[in-house]
Amino acid sequence: GLLGFQPNLPVVSLFLAFHYIKKYRHETQEQNMAASKNLAQWLAEYSESHRHPQNKALHWLCVPAIFFSIMGLLINLNALLAAVLTLAAAWFYRRLSAALAMAMVLFMAVCWALVWLLPPGYALYWAVFVLAWIGQFIGHRLEGKKPSFFQDIQFLLIGPAWVAVTLFGLKADVR
Repeated sequence: GLLGFQPNLPVVSLFLAFHYIKKYRHETQEQNMAASKNLAQWLAEYSESHRHPQNKALHWLCVPAIFFSIMGLLINLNALLAAVLTLAAAWFYRRLSAALAMAMVLFMAVCWALVWLLPPGYALYWAVFVLAWIGQFIGHRLEGKKPSFFQDIQFLLIGPAWVAVTLFGLKADVR
């Protein structure tokens, strides 16, 4: 071994196993805490970085545009994959609220219909995607706060919920 040191493989393996179990346990606890948030908690946390009137207006426009553009890209890439991800998103929203899930399923159905009505291809969806993200980051610059999804990736699905709750007048605590 190196400099006369012979690593004891079972000891090293045991050490690594305990290290990763501890790390996994900690990550799982954090994920469980995130998963146990209710809709009101998610929206309150999201709203903390969306108080500036111009940032709100940009988000009400850009969040649905981003959602639509992602659906357009996915449907053009692989409609089956898009369908599976649409169902997964609907399930995520249903876990938070039946009323929210209904609103989001309606919005996703409109997105699907628009994509099927528009000519196939990627250019339109990439343009909408890029422009809408520019709008989002301009809004956060005005707000002076980072986007919420930097904290938790699930906020990428909470943004559309925040818009839906506002547009449809849903109550955040509706189950």
